[in-house]
Amino acid sequence: MKSQIKLRLFQLLIIVLISAGIGFIIGNYKITASWNKYKPIVGITNQNPPDSKNLDMKLFYDVVEKLNMMYFDKSKIDANKMVSGAISGMVSSLGDPYTSYFPPKQNTEFKTQMAGEFSGIGAELSINEQGQIIVISPLDGSPAEKVGVRSGDFIYKVNGKSTAGWTLAQAVENIRGPKGSSVKITLVHSKEKEPKDVTIVRDTIQVKSVTSWLKQFDCKGGTCVPTANCPSCVSAAYIRISQFGDKTNEEWLSAVNKLLPEIKKQSNFKGLVLDVRNNPGGYMNDAVYIASEFIKSGPIVKQRDGNNHTESMDVNRTGVLLETPMVVLINKGSASASEILSGALQDYSRAKLIGEQSFGKGTVQQAVDVDGGGSVHISIAKWLTPKERWVHGKGLAPDIAVVYDASVSSKMTDQTDNQIRAAVLQLSK
Repeated sequence: MKSQIKLRLFQLLIIVLISAGIGFIIGNYKITASWNKYKPIVGITNQNPPDSKNLDMKLFYDVVEKLNMMYFDKSKIDANKMVSGAISGMVSSLGDPYTSYFPPKQNTEFKTQMAGEFSGIGAELSINEQGQIIVISPLDGSPAEKVGVRSGDFIYKVNGKSTAGWTLAQAVENIRGPKGSSVKITLVHSKEKEPKDVTIVRDTIQVKSVTSWLKQFDCKGGTCVPTANCPSCVSAAYIRISQFGDKTNEEWLSAVNKLLPEIKKQSNFKGLVLDVRNNPGGYMNDAVYIASEFIKSGPIVKQRDGNNHTESMDVNRTGVLLETPMVVLINKGSASASEILSGALQDYSRAKLIGEQSFGKGTVQQAVDVDGGGSVHISIAKWLTPKERWVHGKGLAPDIAVVYDASVSSKMTDQTDNQIRAAVLQLSK
């Protein structure tokens, strides 16, 4: 009897084990069958890494495959965004805020801006060494300038979203938008600690890179006051360059040709005020072209690459203002190409710099278009002044320090601007 009970128990145990085994096999088969039917959202078409012993792309492809298989919200998987994000991350690993990847949309907007017209708030942005989005300078008359955005401001949030970890392209994408739309920016002024919210209505930004005028000033009593119809007063010409873009050279020639006949009529002409305040830079060749207006010969800027090879960019034309007395206005928004121009004029003792310390961007970028419509902006060299000064992170020190006084200056370019008046006073001495 006992042996029969044991036999039945043994048979029951066998049946349970077989059933469990069959269940496991069927369940496993169903899972396997399910994955066999899986079609990845992002397919990898090329897994062959370049010829390099140090580059192994296996990890990258493994991560892509795991995201394909395991991420719960498949609607969020976008092949183009994944590739763009990977490229941006790769570029940012260099730790160089000026080497960046611009996806197709941002690349188009960048080219539009350099051509002189775009829609947005009108501020030149960058990333500092701490990875923060900062304002190099607001553009003249822009919505950003009108609400009080200043050079050096740290953009803390955009529409309530933290900018921590953003690339420059992400910042541009979130801040720009169609004319008439608004964006809320939380920023911290460089000399303040508390964040401040400003709402900016975007507009079409038409960048006229060169503006000019010729005025009379009464400089008696140690100060220069703009005046008119004063035969005994001094006169001074003024040219402002807001950026070095596609039309700068053409606009420069137009401004100079317009001013020259007027200058010849002046009996007490003292010189030219060249204003590159809040000029974030642009094309290096344009800086050399403008500098050649004032310098007879020699290098304007030197490029030094990673192999310590130095190439000089020299005066490339004969200027018509070679003997004209001049001073240059700079501030912390003067960067890159505007520093190249100012540094050359200072090195040759051609002009005194007046104002505040410049921004300090001493590297050269080359924009290279890539497949898909994007571009990579790569720092290819550092630039040096003719006397081989490297201003990176330091800026140019003014020969005469004058802090901008907003309480007496209605706006930059206006004759009531205290820095302009200080520049005219220097010319009148």
